[in-house]
Amino acid sequence: MAAVKTPLLDQVADTKALRKLKPEQLKQLADELRAETIDAVSNIGGHLGAGLGVVELTVALHYVFNTPEDRLVWDVGHQAYPHKILTGRRDKIRTIRQWGGLYGFTKRSESEFDPFGAAHSSTSISAGLGMAVGRDKLNRDNHVICVIGDGAMSAGMAYEAMNNAGAMNSRLIVILNDNGMSIAPAVGALHHYLSRLFSSRGFLSMREVGKKLVKKFPKGLATMARRAEEGARGMLQEITLFEKLGFYYVGPVDGHDLDHLLPVLQNIRDADKDGMGPILLHLITEKGRGHPFPQPHKEKYHAVGKFDVLSGETVKSKSNAPSYTKVYAESLIQEAEKDEKIIAITAAMPSGTGLNLFEERFPDRYFDVGIAEQHAVTFSAGMATEGMKPFVTIYPTFLQRAYDQVVHDVAIQNLPVRFAMDRAGLVGQDGCTHAGSFDVSYLGCLPNFVMMAASDEAELKHMVATAAAYDEGPIAFRYPRGAGVGVEMPEIGRPLEIGKGRIVREGGKIAILCLGARLGESLLAADELAAMGLPTTVADARFAKPLDEDMIRQLVREHEVLITIEEASIGGFGSFVLQFLAREGFLDKGLKVRTMHLPDEFVPHGDPKKQYEYVHLMNEDIVRMAVSALGDERLAKDARIRI
Repeated sequence: MAAVKTPLLDQVADTKALRKLKPEQLKQLADELRAETIDAVSNIGGHLGAGLGVVELTVALHYVFNTPEDRLVWDVGHQAYPHKILTGRRDKIRTIRQWGGLYGFTKRSESEFDPFGAAHSSTSISAGLGMAVGRDKLNRDNHVICVIGDGAMSAGMAYEAMNNAGAMNSRLIVILNDNGMSIAPAVGALHHYLSRLFSSRGFLSMREVGKKLVKKFPKGLATMARRAEEGARGMLQEITLFEKLGFYYVGPVDGHDLDHLLPVLQNIRDADKDGMGPILLHLITEKGRGHPFPQPHKEKYHAVGKFDVLSGETVKSKSNAPSYTKVYAESLIQEAEKDEKIIAITAAMPSGTGLNLFEERFPDRYFDVGIAEQHAVTFSAGMATEGMKPFVTIYPTFLQRAYDQVVHDVAIQNLPVRFAMDRAGLVGQDGCTHAGSFDVSYLGCLPNFVMMAASDEAELKHMVATAAAYDEGPIAFRYPRGAGVGVEMPEIGRPLEIGKGRIVREGGKIAILCLGARLGESLLAADELAAMGLPTTVADARFAKPLDEDMIRQLVREHEVLITIEEASIGGFGSFVLQFLAREGFLDKGLKVRTMHLPDEFVPHGDPKKQYEYVHLMNEDIVRMAVSALGDERLAKDARIRI
């Protein structure tokens, strides 16, 4: 009968306890850590695949390096769940991505073990280099380790940082976690380059030993040995791209083999102390390693909902309405059936944007450019100059990374590039780093832009058709995350008249002018107000730019109070309406105007309904705003409102 092993994870309350274990115990600890990660995510959902792929690496890094004094920077942060468990947050891991719980990515305010906040990719090397320079200026002696995935290496920022680090000959350790994918399977020349390295280089342990031995040789022999090593390297493989950037390359190494990984990390740690300069360790890992699901998944279970650990069965959504993402994809396919000039572009988010469906139907008209939003925008601008109709499909939070290209390469040249922006407004558990908060402001201020927002899934279908038909310049449309509201879907999308909204409900003293998906809450508020004796008009703006000025004039002339509402930051639609009213002189005539928008803060992560309650954009908040604006104390008392 086999002896029952004593659980180790219960004994590892922090990294100091971890470093007291014997090396031969770490395999068991890694197995327990993987099981704990799977169990935690099964209860709450979340990012699973990336964390499962770095369990052994996480254990090894905290074992070999003296964290948090040694700075450990995780790029993006999808893979940080095991890291959080080992750094004193195991008791809270089942609160991750929940309201008031742990953040789904690294966060400086959450732990001293998170030296840099992440959630967008390709920032780790730049941040780590800054930490290394700060360390040197302060005469400190700690290590800085950056862990970056191969997908994140498709972004130019990573190479800018490596070029800078190599030129400075900085003490910096970069670990390239090569699992063949970022979220989706990796694309581009770098992926094929790494595959060639993986299949051809077999001399790296020899290099590490040789490097240490050379330091002990007399000067003449050291020179001869160094030349011999360079000759051997030339016979086996040309100098790597990373070495040309000034990094000492080590790898590929099996990222799941602790017997191999530990001594390699220890050697790199000691070499870093010797002032070798920047070092890059190339690890080969498997994303989603050890997942409990019965069937393989092409994204290796990057993000999942709640599931049963034993069966792998996921908890199904209760909504019967299609997701906005699916409506967009199917609408774009329908338009592309009629127009062969329509092209779809994504930046490493094929399923997140729904464009995997487009790829299946039109593989030759689909482009995944990798995590390279800047390139995606200018690439699309180039296509537009040739008469193509590119749909750049990028979350608004990621489009921020390409703002200069949007301004310079699209707007100034007035090129008809279509921007489809999924995840508008608050996005729930992914939190402020992924919220689509600022796009109405940052696109609405640009000359030549048309800006739309869908109030429901049927409107989204019409907006895809509108964008396909519009050739006068750049046009953007935004839509929220998740399921639609369940409206009847039209068979085909019909182009909307540019700059024209619609009156959804006629009323009396109060008018609610909504941009986007708060329309449902606006209608509920109108029901409540009507029950209080205040019939209310509800209008769907459809366009943030150009404004439907005629409709706004009608609303302010026929109502005492105008309330604008949007799922976007201050400086957006409400501001555009106020500027129009001021210019027209309506604010000089006693009109009562209130704007409702996201607050001037980064909204915490959690359940979407909880988020919208927190920011006061629910139907009861609209009612309070309307009654308060009227100043009727009797109604305020009935509505429990203090004026």
